[in-house]
Amino acid sequence: MNTLIKNTCLVTVNEARDINYEYAIYIENDRIADIGPTKEMEDKYTTNTRVIDGTDKIVFPGLINTHNHLFQVLLKGLGDDMVLKDWLEFMTFPSTPYLTEENCYFAALNGLMEGIHSGVTTTFDYMYPHAKGYDRTDEGIIKAMQKLGVRGFLGRGWMDTGVSAGVYPAMIENLDDIEKAVRDLHSKYHNIENGRIKIALAPAAVWSNSGESLKLLKKLSDELDLIYSLHVSETPFDREAVNNLHGKDEIDLLIELGLLNEKLIMVHCVCLTDYDISKIKEFGATVSHNPVSNMYLSSGVAPIPRLNREGISVGLGLDGAASNNSNDMIELLKMTSLLQKVHHRNPTIMTADKVLEMATIEGAKALMLDKEIGSLEIGKKADLFIFNPKKDLKAIPMHNPVSTLVYSSGNKNIETVMVDGDILMEDGVVTKIDEGFVAVNCQRLADELSAKAGTDKLKKRPWKRL
Repeated sequence: MNTLIKNTCLVTVNEARDINYEYAIYIENDRIADIGPTKEMEDKYTTNTRVIDGTDKIVFPGLINTHNHLFQVLLKGLGDDMVLKDWLEFMTFPSTPYLTEENCYFAALNGLMEGIHSGVTTTFDYMYPHAKGYDRTDEGIIKAMQKLGVRGFLGRGWMDTGVSAGVYPAMIENLDDIEKAVRDLHSKYHNIENGRIKIALAPAAVWSNSGESLKLLKKLSDELDLIYSLHVSETPFDREAVNNLHGKDEIDLLIELGLLNEKLIMVHCVCLTDYDISKIKEFGATVSHNPVSNMYLSSGVAPIPRLNREGISVGLGLDGAASNNSNDMIELLKMTSLLQKVHHRNPTIMTADKVLEMATIEGAKALMLDKEIGSLEIGKKADLFIFNPKKDLKAIPMHNPVSTLVYSSGNKNIETVMVDGDILMEDGVVTKIDEGFVAVNCQRLADELSAKAGTDKLKKRPWKRL
């Protein structure tokens, strides 16, 4: 169905960064077909068109989540007050051998719907754990993406080493099985649903993959033309573990293997050196910034203003709900700005406008989709959301639409969400599935998983006094 959204404010995030008032946007099938003043557009597009009145509302490009672990929805709240190494060893890794297709389906539904409620239209899911005997977890996540109508990447991850650093032996895969799994996923699911669903590559970490495994990453990316993502320099532990395994720093290793290039999304990058930054810029890799996760795990503050000044594309990532502990992109926008302001004691170092760029067009660049999504422009995909400031007093009064979105809004303000011209949420209600049904099943599966993994002892813990 074709759609006309009229009488609205368009925050385009186009090259000129136009903000157009009393405008309309016309959507034909899955793409933006026209943009212009409402009066002109009403005269042109009247027949066979669904009309949405955008009076006093704002239309934004859909937000892009460049890094997630959707299975971790089932682990929310179990990893409080742990550093990354302990969080992995005592909470996350014990849970992963028991994941099933059903676990991942409902976890992904829950997490993706949280994202929809906060304006997210595209998610890169970094699905790194695959235990022996549980080989359909990826399909569970893909099915959830299909069901909800979102745009998504399934990043098929793996680990072939790392037991000495805390990886559970059950999670270690051999390279032949990894290659077969990737090729099967690619043949079945890459570019399905009108291109909305794509397969990517996502080895868990440089320290949990051998040199041969990383060479396989390069081979698969080249042969299948897939983007890939790696956790890089999240903490000093990562850098030390990489050196212990590979005998060199991450950046030098990635250069040596031909992996530092525009297809690589580097996640976290908290502990980068000046040399690292210079090489990331030189080779054209991009970065996924995950500030809420970095704060939750006390990992540190990534040098985002420096990366911005160097012209390196930086997108935003929610990270897994076990280290966030939600999939709320609106919260993430505010935290992205405030963290840098207080860290640098400089109120101008991270503006609301820059944060929105990172959540839209810069994220699209990281995913190599900036010709298709990330801004409201004629010819691009109709991925967007309608923001209604009057739905929540938090957003009233509104003086500047971008500032209001980043600093003064919540999920109640996200009224309508669209992907490929299809409405995924209308008047605050997800259109594709009953949320209550998902909530009941997600809680059931989370309880079952914690009992199997032995992490249920973390649930009803005593009060922590400082």
